[in-house]
Amino acid sequence: MTGFERPQADILRQRLREPVRWLNIVAGPRRVGKTTLVRTVLGEFASARYISADQTATPSLPTALEPSLYPVAASSHTSAGGKADAAWLIRQWQDARLLASRTESPVVLAIDEVQKIPNWSETVKGLWDEDRANDLDMHVVLLGSSPLLVQHGLTESLMGRFEPIRMSHWSYPEMHAAFGFSLDEYVYFGGYPEPAATGLYRDEARWRSHVAGSLIEPSIDQDVLAMSRVDRPALLKQLFWLGCNYSGQILALDHIAQNLRERNEGSEAHTGTVAKYLDLLGKAGLVAGLQKYSGSMLRQRTSSPKLLALNNALMAVASGYDFVAAKADRSFWGRMVETTAGAHLYNSGDPSMLSYWRKGKLEVDFVLARGRRITAIEIKSGGAGHGMPGLNAFATTYSDSRRLLVGEGGVSLVEFLSQPADHWLNPP
Repeated sequence: MTGFERPQADILRQRLREPVRWLNIVAGPRRVGKTTLVRTVLGEFASARYISADQTATPSLPTALEPSLYPVAASSHTSAGGKADAAWLIRQWQDARLLASRTESPVVLAIDEVQKIPNWSETVKGLWDEDRANDLDMHVVLLGSSPLLVQHGLTESLMGRFEPIRMSHWSYPEMHAAFGFSLDEYVYFGGYPEPAATGLYRDEARWRSHVAGSLIEPSIDQDVLAMSRVDRPALLKQLFWLGCNYSGQILALDHIAQNLRERNEGSEAHTGTVAKYLDLLGKAGLVAGLQKYSGSMLRQRTSSPKLLALNNALMAVASGYDFVAAKADRSFWGRMVETTAGAHLYNSGDPSMLSYWRKGKLEVDFVLARGRRITAIEIKSGGAGHGMPGLNAFATTYSDSRRLLVGEGGVSLVEFLSQPADHWLNPP
């Protein structure tokens, strides 16, 4: 992927060249390239410091980034016998302040896995406010692999003090430009960059093992289970796999709860627990539960969710199909194509504006809605639209809406995946 760079790099680069105004927050799902992107941008600054609060993981770095590029340590976890706590963070911050006092060039302090530091947001708030009171010219970048944990700290202590840079799963144009992925390869192998960059996906058994052990398990064990109180982690994991297996399908909450209860040796699962755990999985970039569009938020929240894997690699691994077998099963491949489209809408826009619609036997795959701007979207993986009864019924109910067919007879899937969700909203 020589020369390829995600667009968020330019956003961060521009902000770090502006006068210091806000904290920069780089957040998104695990293993989407946050650390690599930030360290690449930091390599362009003469006075930059990167530290990580993760004492267990050593992040993959661009080969061009060597510690000698940094006047202060390029990567520092903790001193021997220490731990990444508030006192450690204060010491690291003070070292960066000292550097800022000795140089006229812009100084950047980047803190990775910040959510692993207990009470990190309160500590950052005190240090940041002190820097602003002293008019210190030092940019601060916070990275976190758990979006909800970072969001939790921001909304509690740092409101009004930060600008976010959202990093989602890689899109089809990115995977194509960086690794030469074909459309079918993207539909099956999804948007994780590391197994694509290493060519690991060509050995499907190793690829599936890597996704399960290095991507899925850490995302659940280190991110989701640390986000919020989870009384039944085994049930949450079962819900994740069920969500991947039934991606693209609508299931009632009580049906999901009953299924999980049976698989959990008869212990009871409540619909409220299922809804809560689906919300956690969605915020971690794993599996979402889309709500039914009705024009009423109250009715939306009580509807049966449409399950959606947010990276097709998750669905592929859960299915047990290899690439050839997945393509041969037309019904399953159709769900993979639909999941690809839905995950793209979710990852490239505001997830709260994405839903589905159903009335009796009539369905619309996805609905994008923001205020009075509404677009109903139908995904066709093969064949023509056959009159599109669901889209027509939706348009009758919501006369101001736009109808969009993706696939044969409509917008090509490649074109659809090449534009963010906002692009497909109907004009105001």
